Amino acid sequence: MKRNIYLKKKSLDEAKGIASNLADLIRLGAEKIPVIRALGRVTAEPLFAKISSPPFHCAAMDGIAVTAESTYGATEDSSRVLTVGEEAFFVNTGHPVPPGMNAVIMIEEVHQIDPERVEIMGAAHPWQHVRAIGEDIVATEMVFPENHKITSYDIGALLASGHQEICVKKKPKVLILPTGSELIEPDEVNLSEPISKIIESNSYVLSHLIFEDGGEPVRHPIVKDDFQKIREALLSNHEGVDLILIIAGSSAGSEDYSRSIVEESGEVYAHGISMMPGKPTLLGRFKDRPIIGIPGYPVSAIMAYEELVKPILYQVIHLFRLERPRIKVFPTRKIPSKLGTEEFLRVKAGKVGEKIYASPLPRGSGIITSLTKADGIIRIPSLSEGLAENQEIEMELLRPLEEILNTVVMVGSHDLTLDILANLLGKYYPPVFLSSHSVGSLGGILALKNGICHIAGLHLLDPDTGEYNFSYIRNYLKGIEVKIFSLVDREQGLIVQRKNPKGLKGLVDLLQEDISFINRQKGSGTRILLDHELRGLSIDPGQIKGYEKEEFTHMAVASLVSSGIADAGLGILPAARAMNLDFIPVAKERYDLVIPSIHVGDEKIRKVIEAVRSKKFKEEVLRMGGYDVSRTGEELL
Repeated sequence: MKRNIYLKKKSLDEAKGIASNLADLIRLGAEKIPVIRALGRVTAEPLFAKISSPPFHCAAMDGIAVTAESTYGATEDSSRVLTVGEEAFFVNTGHPVPPGMNAVIMIEEVHQIDPERVEIMGAAHPWQHVRAIGEDIVATEMVFPENHKITSYDIGALLASGHQEICVKKKPKVLILPTGSELIEPDEVNLSEPISKIIESNSYVLSHLIFEDGGEPVRHPIVKDDFQKIREALLSNHEGVDLILIIAGSSAGSEDYSRSIVEESGEVYAHGISMMPGKPTLLGRFKDRPIIGIPGYPVSAIMAYEELVKPILYQVIHLFRLERPRIKVFPTRKIPSKLGTEEFLRVKAGKVGEKIYASPLPRGSGIITSLTKADGIIRIPSLSEGLAENQEIEMELLRPLEEILNTVVMVGSHDLTLDILANLLGKYYPPVFLSSHSVGSLGGILALKNGICHIAGLHLLDPDTGEYNFSYIRNYLKGIEVKIFSLVDREQGLIVQRKNPKGLKGLVDLLQEDISFINRQKGSGTRILLDHELRGLSIDPGQIKGYEKEEFTHMAVASLVSSGIADAGLGILPAARAMNLDFIPVAKERYDLVIPSIHVGDEKIRKVIEAVRSKKFKEEVLRMGGYDVSRTGEELL
């Protein structure tokens, strides 16, 4: 089967220029719509006031309307009596001021003697408490210019100026065509059966992005990887749309047909962009419509949209695209990057001390959670080979800065109770957020030592003493005063497939030739525990098939066992239960939170400790099973 190659690869800047030229192919018409449904629409012509606002002189207060001249000389010592219906007229706020009257005296300052007479104790000045005609808007003045995006406030101004309908630009209509034989529609998924296809989500994400950016998405059902079917879908749907997005099929695979189909009925201007994620993006013209081949991986699809599709929509609607706010951050470690490719690195961030530190999230193009969890994006230029540790760099904010400043950064070992803790903080202790990074217990200690986190999560066994955590803290954190709080006691063991088909009974059985193992990373407490137990059994780790294969979380280990990629892995009981797997106990251990004393007085940290000690946290942890909370929240040192 013939395989595509990137014949027209462009830099990101070149691709943006091509996208701008493609936008010129789009000619939006105009339409009239009711003002009350105009939120977010863009004016197609200048809008002038049809009436003044207010349309008459009206009272700004409840009281009596008078001529200011008739009140002159009135004081507390020399009051004046006015005749109701001749010299004074009762009015309510917003009501017209009777002809000839030019001031309003508040009702609190009026003494009604009888139905025909009122007494005032002070003089009024002309136009006191009166909103003059046209005070806000004068008839014939321009309310909004062309190319103005209507806001909620604007609707009030339009209605007040006499508009019931306005002329706005039609929304650019965008056809979204997802392709791929490996895909399944979300509503076709049966969760009670094994899922053998990928749930198609890109088109729905793109649809909502298009809607947010002022466009009208038109989603086509999934088209399988078939040249003729994709071609027919494009030919039968391209009329009546302004822009076409074809998802997947633009890469270098043998069944990636987008380039050939576009070349047959138009022209390809770019095939492959020097950006990561998003390299397989295609830019071209299909018939007389702009067409963009969007990569199939979720993060690549979103990056291609943000960098190339969004600017087209803003250009054709004639709106100015606001840049995301940027702040200075410091990477927590060295981050290499590919020379010649601009990379969009997704990061978590938090302020520790006087600096905001950024930790990279997984960089895979298919990991959508690297965007849903991200606080920001760091752009690594194409001429850079990466970032140095502690190198000051700009980060584009994806979340409000206030949230980042209220984030507690935790680094260390993974545990399922941290999800419970994060949820409780969001539910009962806002605005405090928990950002947890699973790098292993030793990684947590080093993060504390380098001052880049508030809390470290540890479960490090000292093989010589059988003691947990204390000896490591004494050795690695000399000169740093810390507080140690017990989070949970938990059970570690072999996570094996449901009903234990290989009949495993303990670590010794890992030596069997038909057993594949999945390990935790070096420096993790689980890896240290495993090595300790293997030494006690005089087992050479090199004899265990899969010992060198590493994962970073208990759930990742359980997931690989559940999928059949591995027969067993060492992990905690709640991870096994979460994946409906069997569990063979090996050892019990203590998981602690280590907090530098300088942070303990921080309001954010106090709320974390309060949440850990709460009855609600302990109840939810116990419901998971496999945990002992009898010492949870106890200060150990």
